[in-house]
Order: sequence, then C-alpha cells, then structure tokens
Amino acid sequence: MKDLYVDGVWSDAESHSDVLNPATGQVIEQVAEAGREEVDAAVRAARKAFDEGPWRRTTATERGELLRRTADLLVRDREELARTESLDTGKTLGEGRIDIDDVTNVFRYYADLAGKDAGRLVDAGSATVVSRIVHEPVGVCALIAPWNYPLLQMSWKVAPALAAGNTVVLKPSEVTPLTTIKLVALLEEAGTPPGVVNLLLGPGHVGAAMVEHPAVDLVSFTGGYATGEKIMTAAAKGVRRVALELGGKNPNVVFADADYDTALDYALMAAFVHSGQVCSAGARLIIQDGIHDRFVADLAARADRIRVGDGLDPGTETGPLVSAQHRAKVEGYIKTAIEEGATLRAGGSRPEGARYESGFFLRPTVFSGCTRDMAIVREEVFGPVVTVERFTEEVDAIALANDTEYGLAGAVWTSDASRAQRVAGALRHGTVWINDYHPYLPQAEWGGFGRSGIGRELGPSGLAEYQESKHVYQNIDPVPQHWFKG
Repeated sequence: MKDLYVDGVWSDAESHSDVLNPATGQVIEQVAEAGREEVDAAVRAARKAFDEGPWRRTTATERGELLRRTADLLVRDREELARTESLDTGKTLGEGRIDIDDVTNVFRYYADLAGKDAGRLVDAGSATVVSRIVHEPVGVCALIAPWNYPLLQMSWKVAPALAAGNTVVLKPSEVTPLTTIKLVALLEEAGTPPGVVNLLLGPGHVGAAMVEHPAVDLVSFTGGYATGEKIMTAAAKGVRRVALELGGKNPNVVFADADYDTALDYALMAAFVHSGQVCSAGARLIIQDGIHDRFVADLAARADRIRVGDGLDPGTETGPLVSAQHRAKVEGYIKTAIEEGATLRAGGSRPEGARYESGFFLRPTVFSGCTRDMAIVREEVFGPVVTVERFTEEVDAIALANDTEYGLAGAVWTSDASRAQRVAGALRHGTVWINDYHPYLPQAEWGGFGRSGIGRELGPSGLAEYQESKHVYQNIDPVPQHWFKG
C-alpha cells in the first residue's frame, strides 16, 4: 500500500493501521503509518518546494486555476467520495454528499478569492513616495484535521493555504484518513508541483512531530482543547504561528414566542445530526418557562423515533459513533449525568437488535432538569446527547448561554426581531444563528471565543491566516538629507 505522499511520490511505511467501518466494526482498509523519518522528509520537501521551487513564483491566478481544477475533479468523483466518507465516519450517505458539495464550494471560493487581493496603497504624505502593503505566503504549513468531518475540515485549511502560495503537510485523523488520501490524489491530478502538498498518516505522535519540526512556519489544527494547548506550547519555540479550532458547548436558546414546530425540528437536527459528533452541535437547549414542559416532552418523543443505523442504509437518519472508545466516553458522561441528578427523558442506551451488535451505535439521548454544575452541561460530550436548561427572562437566557468556557456557536429562536438582534449581539460566540441552526458559508468567517480557539477559517480572514503582510516603501526621488556633518 502506498498512502504517504512526499515530494510528489507515493510510498509505504513499516507500520500500518486498520481503518474501521463504525457501523460494522469491520476493517475496511489498512493504511501506512508515518514515523519521524517520514515526517522529517515531508517537512523538508515542503520547505524546499517553498524556498527553491516554482510554486512561490506562481501567480495568484495560476493558483486559483489549480484550485478550480481540483473542484471540478471533486464534482467528477462526488459519489465515490461521499460513499467513502460515509464508510469512514459512519454518517449517512446524504450527509456525505452534502460534505463533498461543501468541499467543492470551498475550493471554488478560494479559487476566486486568490486573485482578488492586490494589497493596498498607503498615503505616506509625500508625492515622491509610493507605499504599499502586500501579502505574501507564510511558508510551510502543517495542517491537522479531525475525524468527524475529515474532508470538509481539511478543505478549510488546504484551499486557502494553497491559494496564498504556501506549501503544506497534511495529516488527517488516523481514524478517518481515506478521503484525505483521495483529495491529495486529486490535487496531484490537478497539477500540483512535487513538494507543494505532502501527506502523512498516523496517530497523535505524527502530528506532534510535525508541530515540533523547526522548518514548519504555521500550524492549523482542529480538534480537542488539551491538544490545542500542547500545540501552542510547542509552537512557542521558534514563535511559529498557530490557528486553532477547539470545539464548543453550544447554546440553542428557544423563546416562548418562537415558531414552536420549527424550533423543535431544528433542535433535533442541531443535537443529533452525525450523532452529535459536530463541534457546533446544539448540545445545550435553553428553553423559556412557558413552553419548557411541552417542548421537552415532544423533543424526547421525537428523539426516540429517530432511525439509527448504517449510514449507507437509505432509511437511516443518524449513524453510529466513530469508534468503540468514543462511544464508551459518551456513555461515561450519560452515567455521570444520572448520578448528578439529571432526568433521562430519552435514549441513554445502545439500540437493541442483531444489526446493532457489531457497530458503535448509541440512541439519541435527552436530559432535562440540568444545571450548570453538571459535567454533561459544562464539558463537550461530542455525542448524541442534548441537555435542557430553563429560563424565565431574556437576561437569564443570555447569562446561561454565555456561562461556558467555550464560545464557538449558538442560536436564538424568537419571533421578536428586536429581541433576536439583542440576544445575538450579547452572545459571546463566533457564530450566532437566528431562527436557524448549522448553516455555514465559505465566504463567512468561522471560529470561536475562549476555549474554542484562536484565528478564523473561511472567508477573507481564512485566507489572511496563511499570509504575511509586508510594507514596501519606495522613495521615487530621494535627495541627500545630510543627517551627519562629518
């Protein structure tokens, strides 16, 4: 097997790891696993390609054309990629198709944006001075993506990094590497020069070696808070740049005047799409007193009817968790929540039946009677679990929604337009939806406050993360100033 891609060459490695289908627990593929030598070779190849190769001298238009060709190849291979993403992550095939379409849109957005940033002129206060701010690539970028949206999250990094003119070393999660391997093959087919894109596979120690390598100029990581802290510490040596998206504990606030049926439907989607394995999942439902009891009862009844199954089954509405280890972690939170006094209203257990025995399934779970001191309310569970808190006044809703160390996303449901704007303005979260949940746009920045990370992906700021600003000051008609008389 040749799964590592370094300096334009596909290669094998001494170590290998299994990739499992979460719906069956069966091995679907074996992939190569990089060691320190492969990490060093990949970073050195990226360094040489940036410092000496033709890539740095390409125009923004040429880089945009490369991204556009890649987008066309993604369209060509949409069904294969969607099926692979479903097999690898457990999500439904429909979700997989949406992901590939979103990846395509990201590449097209940055293909268009690449040539539009011509810098700016600065008024130096002199007719004989031309002062310009230009943007240049950072250099070698280590891009580390998570397992829940492996191809989508990688596209958020690699598309702007290449658009800016950087060289990159990619590492997907060892749990879900398959579509990233395919993406690198498509980038190669699109005409990416050797050394510009390099691919490493393997567990955390591979990513750690990438981060610690002195030839890396920037690290972009999406994943857990604890790992993000370690990356910042490692990147401090040499003062390398970092961009971190570290998850969230996201409030979904429902006022009594909201459209009831729509808010209920979206609350289910916010919490249980991809079995809650979404950094922006609406895992904290905050409901106003007047509708609280009815809303919780209807939410629990609907949650119990969600069809759990294999993502490739057309009847499945939500799939398994990504691994047995992750399911055990989520089950630990459920057990603790019951011990701390939360009321289990739906789910909380594995579904019964022969077709569920070998996969990593867990029923959608609803807890009511939740308080802010409970672990399941404060910590990111990252599974099909929603907690319900209640409030009386608007000020209480804002206080509850902001009472978190995270600040990635949140939503407010109300028919009062003024209230919607007040609450959205008061929430300390990077994305706030009003009467909606989960949509994102390639042209709109994504990122969070607090423990949700630093930096932004997507939008113009997502390109700026991979650029250095340079001031070029030109004196057109210099004359002697006679600063010194000697």
